[in-house]
Amino acid sequence: MAAGTLYLIPCPISDETAPWDVLPASNRAVMDSLDYFIVENTRTARRFLSKAGVTRPIDELEFRELNEHTVAEREVGELVKPLLAGRSAGVISEAGVPGVADPGAAVVAECHRCGIRVVPLVGPSSILLALMASGLNGQSFAFAGYLPVKPPERAKALKALERRARTVGESQIFIEAPYRNVKLLEQMLSLCDGSTCITVACDITSPAEFIVTDSVAGWSRRPMPDIAKRPTIFIIGRSLDV
Repeated sequence: MAAGTLYLIPCPISDETAPWDVLPASNRAVMDSLDYFIVENTRTARRFLSKAGVTRPIDELEFRELNEHTVAEREVGELVKPLLAGRSAGVISEAGVPGVADPGAAVVAECHRCGIRVVPLVGPSSILLALMASGLNGQSFAFAGYLPVKPPERAKALKALERRARTVGESQIFIEAPYRNVKLLEQMLSLCDGSTCITVACDITSPAEFIVTDSVAGWSRRPMPDIAKRPTIFIIGRSLDV
C-alpha cells in the first residue's frame, strides 16, 4: 500500500479573521478530504475547521497533538504511522502556517525520513507578511525567533542583529512573548543607532492591524504604539536607500 500524504494547512493568524478571507478556495478540497489531523492544539484546530465549514462532522475527525509537550522521537513516529499505512493527514498550527516557528516541523522531518510526500498549502505567514510590508530588504533576511529574556543577554543579541542588518544589509526578523513587547521595543530604541530602521507589525490581517517602519530616531518622536499583549513581529533593517 502506498503511503499517505502530509498536507501543511495554514489557518488565519487572527481569531477575528474568517478563514476564507485569507485562505485560497483551493485549500477547501484538501481539508474536506482528510479525517486525520496533527495539530498544535485540538480545541483551536476544531474551531478553525468548524469556521471553515469542512464537510465531515467535526466529531468524526481524529486529532493528535504535536506541541512543546511532544518531545520524544517515538511519539512523533507514532503520529506518522497512519500515513505509512496509507492514510493522509493535515498539520494545523495555532495560527498561520505550520512548520515555521512551529512544532509541526518535527512531523514534517519524520515524513521526509520515511519517504512520505509533504505538500505545503498556501496561506498567511506573519513573518513573510511583515517583511513584505516593511519596505526593508526582502532579498536577504533571517528569522531569529525569540530573543533572550534577560535584558543583558537580550541587549547583546539586539546589538548583534543590528550589526548584521547595518553591515550586510540582511533584515533581521524576530518575535517576543506579547506581554514583553513594550519592554523589547523600549530596549531597541535605547540601544540602536538613530538611523537603524525598525518595523513593528502587530495583529497582522486583523481589523486592528498596525504595521509601521521608521528609523530609531523617528520612533523616538512617536508615541509608543499600543502593542502590549498583541502578537507582534519585529524587524531590524537598513534603509534600502543607504
